[in-house]
Order: sequence, then structure tokens, then C-alpha cells
Amino acid sequence: MPLQRRLPKRGFKSQNLKFNAEVTLAALEKLTFVDIDLVSLKQAGLVGQLVRNVKIVNTGALSKALKINGVSATVSAKKLIEAVGGTVA
Repeated sequence: MPLQRRLPKRGFKSQNLKFNAEVTLAALEKLTFVDIDLVSLKQAGLVGQLVRNVKIVNTGALSKALKINGVSATVSAKKLIEAVGGTVA
């Protein structure tokens, strides 16, 4: 039997997954501060210490204006943040 048939099948799992994280709008609503960046999300415990890239996803509601720096957001989350008077840079 050929070698490729004897070896177990394994999928691909990116090694960079541990450096990416997602934060919901509902989680941002619970925060007490208005200026949001990577360091503040780590201090609040919303993302792990190894995380380098954070994306805000549109899950939940947002009622206060937030100033977001250095964190990316989905298109729908960005529209919702800007609709309540916040900014995404």
C-alpha cells in the first residue's frame, strides 16, 4: 500500500489563530471607559494577552458613543458605532 494511504488524514489549522480575537458590541457596552484600544481590551479581560489583532463584530446592541483606535470592525459594526456617535480609526 502506498505511503500516502497509510498515513492518517490531518487537516490544516493555522498557527496564527491564537493571535486573533473577536469582541462583540454587547461586550463593549459593558465597559466603563470610552476610549477603546488593544491595551484596554486586554486590561478588561475581553481578549487574551497573546492577541495582536482584534475585530469588533455586530452582535448585540450599543447605546453609547465609543472612540475606537487600532482595532478593526466589520462593516455593520462600524455603521452601528458611527450611528450612535462613535468613531472607528
